[in-house]
Amino acid sequence: MPLTIKELFRQKGINLTSQRKLIAETLLKSSKHIKAEELYQLVHKKNSKIGLATVYRTLQIMKDRGLIEKRDFGDGCSRYEDSKAMHHDHLICLKCSKVIEFDEPTIETLQMEVAKKNRFKVLSHRLELFGYCNHCRG
Repeated sequence: MPLTIKELFRQKGINLTSQRKLIAETLLKSSKHIKAEELYQLVHKKNSKIGLATVYRTLQIMKDRGLIEKRDFGDGCSRYEDSKAMHHDHLICLKCSKVIEFDEPTIETLQMEVAKKNRFKVLSHRLELFGYCNHCRG
C-alpha cells in the first residue's frame, strides 16, 4: 500500500502544513509533467491563501528530499513529476511542447550493456528525444 503524503513527508523530515499537503497531493495526482505556475493555479483555486512563492518553495523541498523530479525539456520551463513513478523516457515536440512518455526495454538493456562494457556503474539516467509530434510534423 502506498504511503500517504503525511507518511512521505514525515519519512523525509519535512514539516507538513495544510498548504504543503494540498500542493503535494495535487502534484502527485497530476497525470502530466506539471509546471509550477500550472500547479499554483490548481491549488490557488482550492486555497486562495497559497501563493506562487509557497508553491516554488514546496517544490524545491520535495525535489531536494527526492520526492519529485524536476524536468527541463528544452523550452525554458521546468516541469515536475513524481520520482517514484515507473522509469520512463520522453519524446518532446519542439513546436507544441507535447511530451510523450515511453518505456522501451530494448533501450534499457542496451544502455546497461554499454555501461557494463565500459565498466561504468550507472546511478541514474534519462533519455529525452527532441523532434516533432505527428500533429506538428505536417
